[in-house]
Amino acid sequence: MTLPSTIAPALAGALKARGYEELTSVQEAMLTPDNDGRDLLVSAQTGSGKTVAFGIAMAADLLEQGDRLEAPRAPLALIIAPTRELALQVARELEWLYAPTGARITTCVGGMDIRTERRNLERGAHIIVGTPGRLRDHITRRALNMSDLRAVVLDEADEMLDLGFREDLEFILGEAPEDRRTLMFSATVSKSIALLAKRFQKDALRITATASHEKHADITYQAMIVPPHERENAIINTLLYYDNVNTIIFASTREGVKHLASRLSNRGFSVVALSGELSQAERTNALQSMRDGRARVCVATDVAARGIDLPNLDLVIHADLPNNGETLLHRSGRTGRAGRKGTCILVVPFSRRRSAERLLQMTRLDAKSIAAPTINAVQEKVREVILSNERLSDEIPEDMQELMRELQARYTPEQIAAAYLRREIESRPAPEDVSEGPVRALGAPVRERGERSERAPREDRSSFNGGAWFTLSAGRKHRADPKWILPLICKAGQVSKGDVGAIRILENETRFEINSEKAKEYFATVEEQGTGEKGLVIRTSTAPEQESRGPRSDRGGERRFDKRGGDDKPGWGAPKGKSRFKGGEGKPYGDKPKGPRKPREGGDRKFSR
Repeated sequence: MTLPSTIAPALAGALKARGYEELTSVQEAMLTPDNDGRDLLVSAQTGSGKTVAFGIAMAADLLEQGDRLEAPRAPLALIIAPTRELALQVARELEWLYAPTGARITTCVGGMDIRTERRNLERGAHIIVGTPGRLRDHITRRALNMSDLRAVVLDEADEMLDLGFREDLEFILGEAPEDRRTLMFSATVSKSIALLAKRFQKDALRITATASHEKHADITYQAMIVPPHERENAIINTLLYYDNVNTIIFASTREGVKHLASRLSNRGFSVVALSGELSQAERTNALQSMRDGRARVCVATDVAARGIDLPNLDLVIHADLPNNGETLLHRSGRTGRAGRKGTCILVVPFSRRRSAERLLQMTRLDAKSIAAPTINAVQEKVREVILSNERLSDEIPEDMQELMRELQARYTPEQIAAAYLRREIESRPAPEDVSEGPVRALGAPVRERGERSERAPREDRSSFNGGAWFTLSAGRKHRADPKWILPLICKAGQVSKGDVGAIRILENETRFEINSEKAKEYFATVEEQGTGEKGLVIRTSTAPEQESRGPRSDRGGERRFDKRGGDDKPGWGAPKGKSRFKGGEGKPYGDKPKGPRKPREGGDRKFSR
């Protein structure tokens, strides 16, 4: 299929070189004759190719029937984006799209060196891409000349208003020439967007590129129902099941991102974190690691990941459920972009089932309820990947044949195959233990009337009669939590939960008890195989000292609050004779001395002040 002939020839060549055979719906909508020279208000879903769309739309204004741009005097186009990452991403897209025209593109975003940006503006640029706050700063300081602007583009206009940039946008648009062309792109056209368009656009043409029922048609949604304490294990097994697939995991808070990224890194995954507390350089390096293949997993908050486009991102995992349907769609839209297929998995603890149902109903999405991949399921998937490796059927290069013959002469085929399998299996993190059983689909009643809840039988611990103590090098300071410490202890020494006794989480370490019958074998296994987590070590130890409080009679007369009151119960842990009220010792209600309590008439004794 050929590209439309109405595209500027210079841009058409760039699109063909990039591998474009056809345009998306929003890109095609930019080429209709009715759009020529008009202001546009475009609503299109995320991932639909909006950057290339407005690049095509403003080409006629910038090139004016030519193929090359003259040396820049003042900027011809201004693109405003809500976040640094999105602005840098837009600049990268426009660089290859406008490369045949000789266009010079520069960015003005918060978090970057403002002096470097000023020097770039002084040298001249045809297209400026920036964030509202930094652009306003350059305009106020007269570093950005707006007099020759022919086109202004607002990308993700709804997000900019949600993030509080209305005043900055109004200032920038007010400084731009009145005869410029204004293009607004937004996922939704709310009342605030319509008012902004009415004020700063002239007879704008409204374009809806995608019908609402086609929303995220290339994304498969799944709801993974898990026990709350198995959430992280389910995420680990999911990453192993979707082996070597670029993934983004969304958490609600910065602390959640930090903890989950650390947990996955310790398990051997190539992971980067993306949150608002990182510097611009750190965020840029994290995204570049995903783009060049050094990292496969990105753990991010909603704000940090807003608008980013990572290549070959086929899996989105919601480690924490989003707060609203709009955030769900935004997160999920990181995959299934520009015609690619993608998978979106919502990790749903039992207690959040109803919240997940409301989110899916709100967004009119259907999600298949699934269980977390078990150890057997992950191992079977790995087996399938190893046996179907395409490189096994590749032709053997001539420079490797001599080495191959030496290898065959020295080892048997079984030894060579075993070494290959061992390397493939050991290069992957081991799967975690998760609960097996039927999954109750979302929307089904949690418990039928008269149906008794099914609980797993409690493990028999009657055989545990004391044992040896060990130390794990993680404590409260390292956010140690029994949810992941107990499975780690069991897996490290290949014991069951019934073989683990007391667990004491201290400030810098955790001490735990192993059944005396298994202690020697446990330590031998740990010494040989380690804990399976980078930076965590298990050593032998002694029992932690018990904090003794002494008998109640020796606690210095300090008493706890007693709701029954009385003259000898001063309340809230204060010593007898002291008062929590003003007035000092023996004067609980001021300077007036405390008198005897008198019974009320009627026989009932009640205290009065």
